[in-house]
Amino acid sequence: MAMVLTEDFIYEILSAVEEIPEGKVATYGQIARLTGRDKNARLVGKALSMSEYYGEYPCHRVVNHAGRLAPHFQEQKSLLLEEGIEFRDDIHVDMKKCQWSC
Repeated sequence: MAMVLTEDFIYEILSAVEEIPEGKVATYGQIARLTGRDKNARLVGKALSMSEYYGEYPCHRVVNHAGRLAPHFQEQKSLLLEEGIEFRDDIHVDMKKCQWSC
């Protein structure tokens, strides 16, 4: 059965994202696991794309499993650079150095 993106689930996701320390990144899959929904990384991405309607959260600290930035989040790289996040190349965070170990 497919998981539905409810308002409660969105707040669970945003609460987990709020825990990511400055200077670290997490993956969509990590956030899904932290909320007890291991197989719902895509729903995490969907919820983060709507986060502006729920307040201010450090959604820029969430990347895909390979460290790739979100394709339509123009400010993400500059926000991460301001926090000292290191990059492997133009669009990939250095996950070995910067991934949050939660």
